[in-house]
Parts: sequence; C-alpha cells; structure tokens
Amino acid sequence: MFKKVLIANRGEIALRVLRACKELGIPTVAIHSTADNSAMHVRLADESVCIGPPPSRDSYLNIPQILAACEITGADAVHPGYGFLSENARFADILDAHKITFIGPTAEHIRVMGDKIEAKRTARNLGIPVVPGSAGAVTDEAEAAHIAAEIGYPVIIKASAGGGGRGMKVAKSAAELAVAVATARSEAGAAFGDDAVYIEKYLEKPRHIEVQVFGDGAGNAIHLGERDCSLQRRHQKVWEEARSPALDDTQRARIGEICAKAMQGLRYRGAGTIEFLYENGEFYFIEMNTRLQVEHPVTEAITGIDLVNEQLRVAAGQGLSVTQDDVRFNGHAIECRINAEDPQTFAPSPGKITYYHPPGGLGVRVDSGIYQGYSIPPFYDSLIGKLIVHGRTRAECLMRLRRALDEIVVDGIKTTLPLFQALAETPDVVAGEYDIHWLEKYLGMAAKAA
Repeated sequence: MFKKVLIANRGEIALRVLRACKELGIPTVAIHSTADNSAMHVRLADESVCIGPPPSRDSYLNIPQILAACEITGADAVHPGYGFLSENARFADILDAHKITFIGPTAEHIRVMGDKIEAKRTARNLGIPVVPGSAGAVTDEAEAAHIAAEIGYPVIIKASAGGGGRGMKVAKSAAELAVAVATARSEAGAAFGDDAVYIEKYLEKPRHIEVQVFGDGAGNAIHLGERDCSLQRRHQKVWEEARSPALDDTQRARIGEICAKAMQGLRYRGAGTIEFLYENGEFYFIEMNTRLQVEHPVTEAITGIDLVNEQLRVAAGQGLSVTQDDVRFNGHAIECRINAEDPQTFAPSPGKITYYHPPGGLGVRVDSGIYQGYSIPPFYDSLIGKLIVHGRTRAECLMRLRRALDEIVVDGIKTTLPLFQALAETPDVVAGEYDIHWLEKYLGMAAKAA
C-alpha cells in the first residue's frame, strides 16, 4: 500500500478520501488554498500544505504547486476526488513521469472518455448501446441538416469536450438547426477551448441511469448496479437513487453485464461510471466519467462496498477485493445534494454557519466538511454536504429521508434543504415517476405559484 496519499481536492470529498485512508492506516496530506485554512479536511489530515490563493487556477488546479507539495511531504500517491484535476489526463501523465501514483484510470482512458465523440465511438465498439446520431464532429450546416433529417427531429447538439450542460442546444425542427449548431459551437469554444460539436437524437422523456463499474486494469471488471439520477436542474444532478425505480431485475442485470464486459475489454482501471439515457425499455450511452462520482455513497449503501477503499487497493496493484459473484444488493438508498443556495432562486449563499446539527439514526449518513462556526467561502462549488439514507425498501427509505430532513439544521446561510423536504412529499417523486425534465417543470410551476 502507499506510504502517504496527497488529497488533491477540498470539501466533503477530501474528507471522504481522508477517512478511507485513515481506515487503511495510510498517512494523508491535505492541500488547500488560503480560503480553506480552516477546512475540516485540513484539520484532520496528518499534514497540510497551502498551495495558493483562493482562485482554483492558482491553487487546486495548479499542477506545479501540487507536485511541490508531493515532494515536500514525500507523498507517493495522489487522490484527485472529483472535479478539479480528477479527469485531467495531463495531470495523470505528469504524476506518472514523477513516479507518483495517480489514484484513478490511465491517462489514455481519461482522454478517450473525455472526448465525447471518441467516447461514443469507443462505447459502440465495446458493445454498449448508443444514442443515434453523428459518428463524429459535424463540420458544416449541410452535414448537420443531413444527419438531423436521417435520425429525425428533435435533435440535440452537444460540445465534444462538454460537461455541466454547457454547449448543449436542442433543435426541434430544421428551421432551428442552424442557430442551435452555431450557438452550441460558440458556447463550446468559449467554455472548453474546443468548438467541436456533434448531433444526437433528442429523447423526449428519458431517465438518467448510470452504472457503477470497477476494473483492476488487468482485464477483470465488475459492475455495482445502477443509480437513477433523473432529478436534475440545468443538467446538474440534485437527487440520486440506487436502485432505479424504473428498472426491473432483468433490465438492470442486462445493462450491468454489458458495462462490466465492456470494461473488461477496455482493461479499465479503477472506478468509473457509464451514463445512459433510458426510454421505452432501451438504454443509450451518453458519456463515461472516469472518476469517483458525487453520488457514490448510494452504491456503497446498497452494496456495503467502500468504493474509495477499492480505488486505493487497485491503484496500489492489489486488485479488487470482490468478484461479481460477491456483489449483493440490499435495499434502497437516496442521496440529496445540499447546496449553499437560495432554495427558490438558487443564488449562491456563502457565509458563516451559526448553528449546525446533523441528523442521525439507523440508515442515515451525512458526508460533509462543514461545522458550526465554519465560513463557507464564495470561490468554489456550492455543494456543502450530502444526505444519504438507506432502507430495506424505497418506501422505508423515503420515510427515513423525511425524518432526517426534519432533523438537520444549518443556520446562518440559505440551503436547498427546503427543496428536498418538498420533493420527498411530492406524489410523482414518491411514486418514482419522473424523467430528466420533471424537476425543471416542477420548479417552473412553483415559481409561477409564488
């Protein structure tokens, strides 16, 4: 195992990784910006190194400073968490050149899956079902019009290097196509420095289903079931469940086996998530995230498998601790992403937490780096914690979620907790009958009513 792990992240995920390392007896190094001097992961790590001022480009994205921190502390491995440098192939290459282990997949796999066009081509070759659309980037309006007419409207134009919903535009007819392509290309160039776009069939009422996979890099790979992440706002996940209320055991076994077999063929290493749109009984690949997901705790809840522990084992060359036959699914889990935002306008709400009381009891978990008196800085993502509940059934899980939401207290700032209290009582959510557009419509009606 590693002598020392440097955690190249902040907030709840840094704390999550730190806890896994401590359980394995691995010393930890926390890096941080000046804005995070008092962060919980900094307080709990064995060592800490300040790597720069608050802006991410000067601290958490500053590769030379992170390398210097590794050298100063003697860290022989880096866990990137999610976000920041977690899917940066250049960072993985640089660490490898300095003989520091990147706790994640190979740089080659990060590159392949980071390019949405190449990822789709690779998925198709691996036997993963994909959304009908262009084989590669569209180069002009005539080509775009031909492809759109072939697969049928509506279509969605996506940035090849995209993420977070940027560089995505829908065209419902041929009259809208040219503007949609031009707008998507412009947004992609501004956001990612790459204006390549591709076209896919736009599914009207799909669900977002993703499959957690794990590989040892030597051709062995397993799946750990699916998660339903259909409750989204502006293409950002808000509420995640495992398992999906929309699938039956035959469907989930089929897509899980497809994904595991594909990762075996790819000789994939570490944790990964293959994301699909699901409609009318069919799965359509949209992307693969080559990292740990924000919503990984719901998978841990229903499998009892520590995903960060597995990441560390695989990266250290020890292989997976379980086979596919060892994986058992138990009950249902739901995660709510708690953001420091106004629950109605979703405007960021940084500031000092004057009182904090987390919920507890059977089947309740909170992943968060906040504490009473902590000041949330205005420089980063607004996620301040995740509430995860587990029950024997989905009904029991929802009951437990309502109770936990009533218990939790975060004073001094605005949070999205009231939204989850409302969702947990909403008939469509209780029945599990929603798609990726449902939450936007719900919030729109709520805004009009207010």
